[in-house]
Amino acid sequence: MIDELPTLEAEALAAVAASSMIDDLKAVESSVLGRQAPLSLAKKEIASLPAERRKDAGLALNETRRRVGEAIDARREELAGGERSAQLAGERLDLTEVPDHVDVGHAHVVTRTWEALEDTFVGMGFRIAEGPEVETDWHNFDALNIPPGHPARDAFDTIYVNHGTPGSALLRTHTSPVQIRTMLEQDPPIYIVAPGRVFRRDTADATHMPVFHQIEGLVVDREISLADLAGTIEAFTEAYFGPGFHSRLRPNYFPFTEPSAEFDIQRPDGSWLELGGCGMVHPNVLRAGGIDPEEWSAFAFGFGIDRLAQMKFGIDDLRDMFSNDVRILTQF
Repeated sequence: MIDELPTLEAEALAAVAASSMIDDLKAVESSVLGRQAPLSLAKKEIASLPAERRKDAGLALNETRRRVGEAIDARREELAGGERSAQLAGERLDLTEVPDHVDVGHAHVVTRTWEALEDTFVGMGFRIAEGPEVETDWHNFDALNIPPGHPARDAFDTIYVNHGTPGSALLRTHTSPVQIRTMLEQDPPIYIVAPGRVFRRDTADATHMPVFHQIEGLVVDREISLADLAGTIEAFTEAYFGPGFHSRLRPNYFPFTEPSAEFDIQRPDGSWLELGGCGMVHPNVLRAGGIDPEEWSAFAFGFGIDRLAQMKFGIDDLRDMFSNDVRILTQF
């Protein structure tokens, strides 16, 4: 039987590999390594061999038993893992609730308009700037050349908060304070746009809300002129609205710019729509921002994000965008 060790090993390994369950493998192990198994009975034959063959025969038998034993152990681990996986799969409970119809949401129309504006201005070389929604009266009014006693500072228009000296803190009425903060924190040249939420004591109607959104732009550089402002607004109009849209400036008055203007957008059908205000930054505003108006010049512009969303999506009543009525919001 010692001479048959290669054959016995091959048969044992084949039986181990063919085992498909742990119980089958136990039976195979008993048949190839048990007391009455051929590999066990072969030990008795070693004693009857000539002395010079006993050592080699014993080594060969031990190596054969070792390889068979390792194959059994490896197969046992493999089968145990498979049976455990099968058990877990059989006991698995699917607790997922799958409705008959799944509605996939999307960003709000104001958010989409806001992000599209940011992308447009970033593509034109501007940087996005942000500031606090609760502001000081100095950043919101004084630094912007809006004097004490101006109607915009009246409590009928502005929402003041209980912080510090009475009348010194408020919910910002525009994003212009971000321009002041940027000038104080950054040396020129400056090219920024400041989108954000603003607050005024407006009664909600089809075109007004007490909480709304604005985006303002500021450029501070040497030899900036009104022509640069007009060119920037025209470039924005074509970049955002597309070919066939153009812009124009109309004289107006704002305390923080001089000269000041309103800018309109011309649709492809030839009609004009007022969009926002703009102008050359007043020297007093530049000084408040720590910038010498004799060395630097600047222009600024701003308009309502909500109004632009109304135009783009054809929404007649501004209140509809903030109603949270999904029947309305899902249309856009």
